[in-house]
Amino acid sequence: MPPALSATAKTSKPDAPFLWEGRDKRGQRVKGNTMAPDEAAVRADLRRQGIAPSRVRRKRESLKGGKPNAADIAVFSRQLATMLIAGIPMVQSFEIVASGVDKPSLRALILAIKADVESGTSLYEALAKHPLYFDDLFVNLVRAGEQAGALDTLLDKIATYKEKSEATKKKVKKALFYPAAVLIVAAIVTTVLMIFVIPEFQKLFKGFGANLPAFTQFVINISNALRHHGIWIALVIGAAGWTFMYFQKRSRKMREVLDRMSLKIPIIGPILNKAAISRYARTLSTMFAAGVPLVEALESVAGATGNIVYENAVLKMRDEVATGQRLQRAMETQGVFPNMVVQMIAVGEEAGSLDEMAAKVAVFYEAEVDNAVDSMSSLLEPLIMVILGVIVGGLVIAMYLPIFQLGNVVH
Repeated sequence: MPPALSATAKTSKPDAPFLWEGRDKRGQRVKGNTMAPDEAAVRADLRRQGIAPSRVRRKRESLKGGKPNAADIAVFSRQLATMLIAGIPMVQSFEIVASGVDKPSLRALILAIKADVESGTSLYEALAKHPLYFDDLFVNLVRAGEQAGALDTLLDKIATYKEKSEATKKKVKKALFYPAAVLIVAAIVTTVLMIFVIPEFQKLFKGFGANLPAFTQFVINISNALRHHGIWIALVIGAAGWTFMYFQKRSRKMREVLDRMSLKIPIIGPILNKAAISRYARTLSTMFAAGVPLVEALESVAGATGNIVYENAVLKMRDEVATGQRLQRAMETQGVFPNMVVQMIAVGEEAGSLDEMAAKVAVFYEAEVDNAVDSMSSLLEPLIMVILGVIVGGLVIAMYLPIFQLGNVVH
């Protein structure tokens, strides 16, 4: 393995990824990659290490990837935690992590944080400058770790929390993706049949000399509407969808209504409830273990539940705890937490191990989400087949009803 390059002198230029090749003191060929402001800095750094560079080129930036997402932040958290636990200095850890990132936007984010830390800014302040990627929960935990002198341990807990949260989100999305995808395909197939197939039957029916069955006429009318006004129908549906998304993002009241309704949907509702409880317990455990005061922790926990119904409940719990109420009592009054969760939190409060009991609740409900998703997938497959059968079968029956009656017409 070639030796790692040391940090280059500060310049006004931002660091960029470079690939290099050369020979070491023993004449052996070595190559690697590093972050530096320009090619001259890379060559100078290599010579200081006794490496004669033969080729240095800037690594091509990929145009793919888009903005960093929650999964990227989870991976970054784990990599940074691993580096710090291994004793690697923070600035060098950022360089190593950035050099292994393929997504340009994520690399730029990491290097921006590194530049702030190099200039003397604390890590939590550097992260707070990027609220789109590091929420209050993340920043508060890092601040607690820095103040307690246990940043590596806290980053490890953050990484575990992020990984668990992403795993839960993926499970819920997986549960919703399959039925949504099948229904979209069914809608496309139905539209194609309506536009291209039904009109051919309609031409055939004109020579029958008899009134068509009501069901067949109904399907033909839909087909005619799609063929003659399909663009306008699509525009209206698109505008309605855009309007819904617009107000859904900007209206908290609308999101609260939707979240409340989603929790009552058969099959899917229980999964969303369990996912919210698992995130509540996981976040509470992580915050409390970091030494964050309970009232302050509950504020961050509220935003991490992922559902406004639970968020409002936790904020009310925070207010009650701030007045001296026990967390167990505050949870009971909200009526959104199962009795088992309340009792386990009560045991944790009594024993002084709230973080451990909350972690056990999180593990239990994360497993419950996994099992519920698997069960729902097994249940939805035949249900979706029935829906597809009804749609396609209904169209077939509608088109063949006049043919079945053709004998009566001839007679």
